[in-house]
Amino acid sequence: MLRYKGYTGQVNFDADAEIFHGEVIDTRDVITFQGRNVKELKRAFKDSIDDYLNFCKSRQEKPDKPFSGKFVLRLTPDLHHKVYLLAMQSGKSLNSWIREVLKKAV
Repeated sequence: MLRYKGYTGQVNFDADAEIFHGEVIDTRDVITFQGRNVKELKRAFKDSIDDYLNFCKSRQEKPDKPFSGKFVLRLTPDLHHKVYLLAMQSGKSLNSWIREVLKKAV
């Protein structure tokens, strides 16, 4: 994985074409890059991110940010109730309890 300005690039190698190619994976917008070696690949990744940010700026649009820190979680009513009870029993809010569980999982 490559990281630059908060964005993450995933890389694959095409053995037939003998080229590395990648895509920024934490945005809904499509940002790709490629290179024949690691140095070219890293440069292309950074250039692609910079080009994307400049393009958004020129159009006066906000770039798609990798993550806002918010997401919707859908549960069955029964699971929602069980999770809520566990959070309350631990003396935490539902949000704090889920955040703690997720931190431990990753």
